[in-house]
Amino acid sequence: MAKKEEKIEEKTTKKTEGGTKMGKGNSFGGWAFIVGVVLAVIFGFFSTTAAWLPWLMVGIGLVIGLLNVSGDETKPFLFAGTVLVIVSAMGGNVFDSTPILQRILYNNQMLFVPATIVVALKSVLSIAKN
Repeated sequence: MAKKEEKIEEKTTKKTEGGTKMGKGNSFGGWAFIVGVVLAVIFGFFSTTAAWLPWLMVGIGLVIGLLNVSGDETKPFLFAGTVLVIVSAMGGNVFDSTPILQRILYNNQMLFVPATIVVALKSVLSIAKN
């Protein structure tokens, strides 16, 4: 009976720590993901040529790739990230007549390309270790 209570307590502890498999330590990566997507949309509404914008999006993408994805999440993230990058690139060409949508998709590319590259490199290193 004690083992059953320990398992219930362990599950409860995991839920209160972060609500996901990531736990408390990687909540920064989760917030980076949310902030990056929101910024990609917000900056899509402004026609800015600021040199810092691509660096900001790439930096957030690197944080997402380094802190947010690990273990069992790698394959789904690589699949979804690759699809997002391809669709954003193709969609940017399709929405030439709608500059706001084109900029939002371009910002998504700046966010997800570095994140996908980092996760892919982590995956390759993990495979090479084994």
